[in-house]
Amino acid sequence: MSYSDYEMKAIQWAEARKIIPNSTPLAQWKKAQEELNELRESLEANDIDAIRDAVGDTVVCLINLCALADINLVDCLAGAYKEIKDRKGYMNEEGIFVKEQA
Repeated sequence: MSYSDYEMKAIQWAEARKIIPNSTPLAQWKKAQEELNELRESLEANDIDAIRDAVGDTVVCLINLCALADINLVDCLAGAYKEIKDRKGYMNEEGIFVKEQA
């Protein structure tokens, strides 16, 4: 299946469970934050299965948030890529990307 197929399945799942329309974008942000905390713990434990699970759960929360806010996640991704595609910089010793100042 393609990304858009999985996105639609996630939305249908959320609708069947009344997450959409009974949740809010803020509630889904909070749930995504919980999943990001689980992702951090999984990364610290170097547990690849738990990392995959936490990333997937976070994406589902973001799909729900976007559906509730009536925006498209792919449009958000396209906008972010448009901003970064020509960005210049470097990776420092701590593994953090440092943007080159214009």
